[in-house]
Amino acid sequence: MALNEWARTIKRDVHALYLAARDPRTPWYAKALAVCVAGYALSPIDLIPDFIPVIGYLDDAILVPLGILAVVKMIPPEVMAEHREAAALAVDRPVSRSAAVIIACIWVASVALAGWLGYRYFAGRF
Repeated sequence: MALNEWARTIKRDVHALYLAARDPRTPWYAKALAVCVAGYALSPIDLIPDFIPVIGYLDDAILVPLGILAVVKMIPPEVMAEHREAAALAVDRPVSRSAAVIIACIWVASVALAGWLGYRYFAGRF
């Protein structure tokens, strides 16, 4: 299996775990672990920071797939197959560029407002 294909499979399975965690047919203990694994995979905070050479990415390359494997074993096969299919279809959906532009504008406006308020606060103090 090529590295790109493996990465796509991991990404699809993380999304499928998120969907399965919201399914009432999934046992509670699988839901709890699925939320933890998906949260860790999508979180910018890592156990070992990524800026540390080699081992920074090694935790992501080992912990996430092992967590996915453990959760997949806990979820009934028919439920997991259904959510894998839904996650694969979600990848093919078009991306809304207008929504991305709106979100970027909101971020720029927020940063500008914070800068202006900070300037007014500190300019009045000195």
